[in-house]
Amino acid sequence: MDHHDHHDDRPDLDHRILTALHARGAAPSVAAAARALSLAGEHGALWLAAGLAGAAVDRERRGAWLRGTALTAGAHLASMGVKRLVRRPRPGHVEPLVRTAGRHSFPSSHATSAAAAAVAFGALGAHVVPPLAAAMCLSRLVVGVHYPSDVAAGAALGAMTARLGARWMTGGRDHG
Repeated sequence: MDHHDHHDDRPDLDHRILTALHARGAAPSVAAAARALSLAGEHGALWLAAGLAGAAVDRERRGAWLRGTALTAGAHLASMGVKRLVRRPRPGHVEPLVRTAGRHSFPSSHATSAAAAAVAFGALGAHVVPPLAAAMCLSRLVVGVHYPSDVAAGAALGAMTARLGARWMTGGRDHG
């Protein structure tokens, strides 16, 4: 028996989870929300804008907001570097609901910048960012452009980057 054929009969968990979540995009409202999140998260745009807005509004902690924004951008750039090394193709068994900037899937740069922003800006009291970041991560599965392992790896990379930079972000005061 050909091992490849056997594998196709029972797709792995990554394929099965993606297939199930992508099916949620059949509902027009879900598809629209997932597309909007995907567009907003392109190149970390939503998170960079949020960090700059935080810096503009919270003058007392402007430096922390700007450093958190820099950590988020740095995490995003790191994910792009890992993508070029790993070169995992995007899922081919589902029809994507959005176009992608690149053809490599691992890790999800959207998830990386979202998780970095969740950790960095969440530490500054922006409590809306973590749930929005979680929605961003899920949206990448609903639109069918990443496997769950791509999103999990991206989120881990982003969270780790922001966590490692926490002391720098807060000016040497580690708040957790």
